[in-house]
Amino acid sequence: MTKHIFVTGGVVSSLGKGLTSASIGMLLERRGLKVRMQKLDPYINVDPGTMSPYQHGEVYVLDDGSETDLDLGHYERFTNSPLTRDSNYTTGQIYLSVINKERAGEFLGKTVQVIPHITNEIKSVIQRLGEGDVDVVITEIGGTVGDIESLPFLEAIRQFALDVGKSNCLYIHLTLVPYLKAARELKTKPTQHSVGQLREIGIQPDILICRTEQPISREDREKIALFCNISIDAVIEERDKDFSIYEVPISLVENKLDGLICKQLGLKTPEPVIDDWRELLRRLRNPDHEVSIAVVGKYAEHRDAYKSIYESIDHAGMANSSQVRIARIKSEELEAEGPERMLAGYDGILVPGGFGERGIEGKIAAIRYAREKGVPFFGICLGMQCAVIEFARNVCGLEGAHSTEFDKETRHGVICLLDDQKTVTDKGGTMRLGAYPAKLDPESHSAQAYGSDVVSERHRHRYELNNVYRQQFVANGMRIAGTSPDGSLAEIIELPGHRWFVAVQYHPEFKSKPTDAHPLFAGFIKAAITHHAAKHLGGAEAKKAVARSAHQEA
Repeated sequence: MTKHIFVTGGVVSSLGKGLTSASIGMLLERRGLKVRMQKLDPYINVDPGTMSPYQHGEVYVLDDGSETDLDLGHYERFTNSPLTRDSNYTTGQIYLSVINKERAGEFLGKTVQVIPHITNEIKSVIQRLGEGDVDVVITEIGGTVGDIESLPFLEAIRQFALDVGKSNCLYIHLTLVPYLKAARELKTKPTQHSVGQLREIGIQPDILICRTEQPISREDREKIALFCNISIDAVIEERDKDFSIYEVPISLVENKLDGLICKQLGLKTPEPVIDDWRELLRRLRNPDHEVSIAVVGKYAEHRDAYKSIYESIDHAGMANSSQVRIARIKSEELEAEGPERMLAGYDGILVPGGFGERGIEGKIAAIRYAREKGVPFFGICLGMQCAVIEFARNVCGLEGAHSTEFDKETRHGVICLLDDQKTVTDKGGTMRLGAYPAKLDPESHSAQAYGSDVVSERHRHRYELNNVYRQQFVANGMRIAGTSPDGSLAEIIELPGHRWFVAVQYHPEFKSKPTDAHPLFAGFIKAAITHHAAKHLGGAEAKKAVARSAHQEA
């Protein structure tokens, strides 16, 4: 029978439930188990697609077009678990489903209530993920214990153990053990209170993972175990990781969490094989190169808004045995200060996606700087559209060229809506979403990086390159390096004479892993290493540096 692990959080938010859940999933997979991952979010939005990146961070898109929580990015980066729309549910989706059933008369006149109708719906989505050839389902409950929004989900997972048997369920509670500098001691009381709230609901945690800045003494672990009604070996210390989030699985193995989980669930498995993970951390600690990348975006001050971008850059750094220093540059400030002042000295410039007109001219200025100065450039989604606008204005001489998203009256709408998008009024779930195939020019940088001329990548956008101008762009030196299979949609643009000037309409950051960097990110960082070497080293030394990078990537 499928085993279920439920991960909850207490005391404060942002403790890292997503990273912990992903790390547990990875370790169980390395023990030979088939794992599925799921996030249940307590907010009422149907999905995060219409939520501000400032409030919620990035929207993570799956192959099937689902717009999901950013924690699903951790799940995919750490595990091989297949993710679908069943992997992320919100309060909004749960209530919408129940209300639709009520309107259709499925409840036969009964009064529809939180218990049992809402909780039954929650249990059904958990049960559904465990169907088929699955050993373990890991379900993360969003929010913090004590939040009113989380109560139906906590009640549902309490009931779930009654339905499938406690031997098939495991409750892991992530909590905080703060260090008070004035008292020079760790405080266990917040953890006791958090577990007390769970027990009032009817859930007794089986394992506690204690986030802390300082080591937890055996005395404190014994105290936590006594007051929280668990064995001392089930109190797992998880200290803050200053170096890399990819240390988390190694730390959990050292604390024997994966073995404890298997023991409590009655799963007989071999020890996990994680030599490749240790190797990537070795590369992080002992890089052969160092480069600096400027990420010019409108949400630059909010790290989670471009979470997958930053992680993908790190993956590419590992693949090239390079430390990558990322500068987060607000496009509005660049617009005011000028690219010469804010971008001088960087080895690469990346312009990510986004929505809305704010900061657009700053992105365009950054792209012009990269094109004219020969700095490696990588544009993603809106970054590609800005590259098209910049090229149209400053190379093709199309004065005032713009996207019709930002200027409906422009004479040269080089970026425009597809015909079937012009009548869309709803904002949620109405873009070009999910995985689409692309056919690449075999001579392009992109095809060489991929090692293939056919790829599949995930999209999240409405506007496209206007084909009316495509011939004019090509005549002025732009390469349409990738298109939809029928050739109607431009997926990748490049400038062939540039060391690396690649911009894509899709989101490659959603397919990058620490052990398998995305080819375009790896190619971009490799070009940045080459650019850095050319600036700072002599000819022979530059060639050696590039050769070392190529060897590491291979």
